Amino acid sequence: MKEWFADLTQQFELNFITGDRWTWLLEGFKMTLVITFFATLLGIAIGVVIATVRSSYDKNKESMKKKGGFGYRILSFFNGLCGLYLTVIRGTPVVVQLLIMYFIIFASSTNSTMVAVISFGINSGAYVAEIFRGGIMSVDKGQFEAGRSLGFNYIQTMRYIVIPQMFKIVLPMLCNEFIVLIKETSIAGYVGIRDLTKAGDLIRGRTFSAFMPLIAVALIYLAVVIIFTKLVKRLERRLRNSDH
Repeated sequence: MKEWFADLTQQFELNFITGDRWTWLLEGFKMTLVITFFATLLGIAIGVVIATVRSSYDKNKESMKKKGGFGYRILSFFNGLCGLYLTVIRGTPVVVQLLIMYFIIFASSTNSTMVAVISFGINSGAYVAEIFRGGIMSVDKGQFEAGRSLGFNYIQTMRYIVIPQMFKIVLPMLCNEFIVLIKETSIAGYVGIRDLTKAGDLIRGRTFSAFMPLIAVALIYLAVVIIFTKLVKRLERRLRNSDH
């Protein structure tokens, strides 16, 4: 037992204490949070635009189709473009999208963090868009009529009445998407970013010991996910209580 404990202590010192290698995990964790945060913001921005276009088409296509005209053709075009985006992004692996961004589209860029944020943001935007679209479609039609009765046009009704209510409906699902995105960023090391997973792999490469660094990385991800999951559950309870 003493020999096992001594060996474990030695492995801990070798992997984390020697050369201050624990700081690699800390810096990698910070990079993971930075990429996740900005990718989430980008994903929300993309999701709002696409969800607005697709829900507007779904809600108004019948009346606009009867009238015809330039407006209907424009909306149909952008709806088709959004549908193509969703099909391509949700139908291809995120790691492939990251590699295409890094080695093809932004091949001349030296800012790998920016490329990762854009890649994960675009990927997340496809899923956030469907979350938002479901939220918009779930808002009662009477809210649209109430906006019109107040003298708002369609865009103003969406901006001031529908979208704020939609955010309240989809907020828990949006937080869950943030949790998923934290784990998805673990592939950022494919383009040379020293995120949390890459930091653990670098320690393994230096010490030739896989158990300690990789288990530490897994435990950090697990702890973060558990914390955010509890926060999401607390948020859901507050939102339910506010409805009563």
